[in-house]
Parts: sequence; structure tokens; C-alpha cells
Amino acid sequence: MSDWLVLVLAMLAACAVVVVVTLVRHRRAPQDEDPSETPDVIEYMTMWIGVVYAIVLGLAIAGVWEARSSAQDYVQSEAQALHEISERVRVYPPDVRERVRDDVDAYAGYVVHTEWQTMSRDERVTDRGAELLQRVREDVTDYQPRNDFEAQAYQPLLDQMAAADQARSARADSTGPTMPAVVWWGLLAGAVITVGMVFALQIQRTRRELVLAGLFSATIAFMLFLIWDFDSPFSRGIAVTAEPFLNLFPNVTG
Repeated sequence: MSDWLVLVLAMLAACAVVVVVTLVRHRRAPQDEDPSETPDVIEYMTMWIGVVYAIVLGLAIAGVWEARSSAQDYVQSEAQALHEISERVRVYPPDVRERVRDDVDAYAGYVVHTEWQTMSRDERVTDRGAELLQRVREDVTDYQPRNDFEAQAYQPLLDQMAAADQARSARADSTGPTMPAVVWWGLLAGAVITVGMVFALQIQRTRRELVLAGLFSATIAFMLFLIWDFDSPFSRGIAVTAEPFLNLFPNVTG
């Protein structure tokens, strides 16, 4: 099922629940009930709960968005470091240069075409990817510079290799969900309490009040969907892409 279809169904379900509960409550309300006599303390509590929950939602969205942005930065850093390795080996002999570039292209192609699907499906990186990156490392570290010009390029290549390895490790750590389960329980419980407090204000079944209550609940459902979608950077609808690899290694798109 598409993530966007899940969003639409969740928002419609939230609206339907509010409308149904409101209509049922209105039918069962006493004849002499006066909705204008809502205690001030209930209005104050509703406002306070709404403000607190809005702050919690804002912090949760900021947290998962920052995690997603960091994951995209890791991908960019890894691709850029590998690109620098491919470019800097131009000072090496042709056979060494081509071997390094072939192994870098093989690793980039594997990440784009195979490992990315594993990250999206299983939320993990693969051992094969680690082996291909290790092959690039061996190509870079095992070569002994033959002159001062090659020696000057050797250490920067090692630095870029370390940067690529570090970025891959960070990418591996960011493949799973970032929100703890206890936070999700708090967000869901807060949504139920916040929407439930709307009924404490004794809303009636007028069209205006039903529309506003439905939009309020649908907005909360939308915010929770955004948090859920951003929570796993590589697995859901608005996911991190392999665009940096495709831009820097256009020959691996085939």
C-alpha cells in the first residue's frame, strides 16, 4: 500500500471518528444540556493540552527531519570522497589508476543498484558492499609511491578513503528508525487525549463545528504521518535518494 494512500486513509479515518462520536454524543445528550455552560477549567485544560502537544509534535518533526537531513549528508559525503579518490589517482601509473577507478565504480554501482534496495527493504547495509569498499581501500593503501609527486597524492588519498569509510558507517547507522517506541506511544496517546478534549467542549453537530473538528483531527493525523515517514530515512515515501552517487558516477546508471 502506498504511503500516500495510508496518509489519506488515516486523515479520513480521523475525520470519520470525530464526526461519528460527535453525532452519537449529541443523540445521547440530555435534553436540558446547555453547551454554553462549559466550565472555564475545561477550556483552560483543553488549551493547555493542545499547546503542550503542539510543542511535542514540533520537536518530534524537527528531530526526524534532522536525522533524515543527516542521512542525506552522509550519502553526499561518501559519494564525494569516492569521487575525489577517482580523480586524485590520475597521478598514478595507468594500470593502478584504472584498477582503482574500476573498483570505485563497481562499489558505487553496487550501492545504487543493489544495496539501496536492501536498505529500503531491510533497513541495513550489506556485507558485499563492505567487501567492495575494502577492495578500494586495499588498492589505495597497498600501492607504494614511486616518486615525490605520487607520494604527495598518497596521504590525501588515504584521508579521502577514511572519509568514505566513515560516511558509510554513518549511513549504516542511520538506516533504521530514529524514534524510540516509548516516544511513539506518547505521541499516539497525546493525539487521543488532545482530540478527546475537543468533545469536552460539548461541540454540537452544526456543519461549521463538525468541519473544524474534522480538520483538527486530520491535521494531527497528517503530522503523525510526517513523523512516521521521516522516521526511517531510507525506507519510506520521502526517502533519502542515491542522487549524489548518480551525479558523481553517471556511468553506473546503466
